[in-house]
Amino acid sequence: MQAMQEGQTIKHDVYGLGIVTASDMERTSVDFDDHGPKLFVTSIMTAELIGEAPATPPKTKRRRKASTAAKAAKKLAAAAAASHA
Repeated sequence: MQAMQEGQTIKHDVYGLGIVTASDMERTSVDFDDHGPKLFVTSIMTAELIGEAPATPPKTKRRRKASTAAKAAKKLAAAAAASHA
């Protein structure tokens, strides 16, 4: 397989539908609907191209886990609110 365009939709035998987020002659990164981001060796990757890349590639939106500091601050705020009540 050769490098693909960012934003192309593919179907992988194991991971299902996904969107190419980056691709060059060595590596291809795909964000799958059900399995999240995966990185493949481009030369040995097997997938079916479903659609052409859009004119402007979509930005993937994934929720990030809150950092430990953010969790601690949230707990402190909840404890302070409980003690004032």
